[in-house]
Amino acid sequence: MAYIELNKAKLKHNYQFLDNLMTKYDKEWGVVTKMLCGNKEYLKVLLDLGIKEVHDSRISNLKTIKRINSDIQTVYIKPPAKRSIKNVVQYADVSFNTELYTIKLLSEEAQRQNKEHKVIIMVEMGDLREGVIGDNLIDFYSEIFNLKNIEVVGLGANFNCLNGVMPTHDKMIQLSLYKQLLESTFNRKIEYISGGSSITIPLLWKEMIPKGINHFRIGETLYNGMNLFNDKLIKGMKTDIFKLHTEIIELTEKPVVPIGERSTNVAGDMVEYEESDYGKKSYRAILDVGLLDLDTRYIYPINKGIDFSGASSDMLVMDIGKSKRKLKVGDIISFKLDYMGILSIMNSNYINKVVV
Repeated sequence: MAYIELNKAKLKHNYQFLDNLMTKYDKEWGVVTKMLCGNKEYLKVLLDLGIKEVHDSRISNLKTIKRINSDIQTVYIKPPAKRSIKNVVQYADVSFNTELYTIKLLSEEAQRQNKEHKVIIMVEMGDLREGVIGDNLIDFYSEIFNLKNIEVVGLGANFNCLNGVMPTHDKMIQLSLYKQLLESTFNRKIEYISGGSSITIPLLWKEMIPKGINHFRIGETLYNGMNLFNDKLIKGMKTDIFKLHTEIIELTEKPVVPIGERSTNVAGDMVEYEESDYGKKSYRAILDVGLLDLDTRYIYPINKGIDFSGASSDMLVMDIGKSKRKLKVGDIISFKLDYMGILSIMNSNYINKVVV
């Protein structure tokens, strides 16, 4: 049966590496947990590392986290939907916001729950996902500072999430200047500028992060140890914290080219073959996972000489060449995963989750 494993020791190593890095540069940080898709066992492993703050984009995940440890600060990292306001106030200590209407609803709900709800205002910095336009910040802030049961604790920004716009020294300075402008205009202290994420880490080493950027939200680099500027492993960090293990359920020598009239497959693709493939045979291993569980673009066979041949909803077919490579039915074929690969598999209820 297919399963994904989390290597506890490697995760702990990466967490300590990042915690030391943030301490060195005097930055506070929280861990983005959305990739774990609310899996209670994996969340317990993560929270046992001593994390003080978690970020997630699903209320159900934050609810699970609060049940595991109610003292951890939870941050909802996308603008709340109107119909989720009650749960956002109940399970998120902080939320990211961009709409005055939504913050007013948060204020009303926080009063009903007799709670103080913290908000971070996201600023548009060019990637064109969520964010208040910089020219509108003064008017926006003037409306929210006096809302009851709402505490404005910071500014935030996203990079590289939608259109691939990268963080730069100039953009970091611009974000810091917004903070200074708001503080001088309203004579109010803004505690955090949450401008850092996994994509921003390389700028720390280059001394290109202004002192004003004092908060990071890190997920991807924690889980795979990668420098997202160059897609290389960061020296001193661990990779392969997650691995996918699949079982061979059929292993047979078959023709390389299908036999009969063909149309598009279940995924809507028309598979093309080289002229030289006709008449050839190879051993094909059918694995107990499929498109329902994963996207083959984001997983990579660990063993060399094993290639993707195709996939249907519940089965993945691998070409293992002219010999069985000492494999047999019931053996395991394992895969490395990138960020999207882990995310898709963690979101599948049909893949077992194991801690090693």
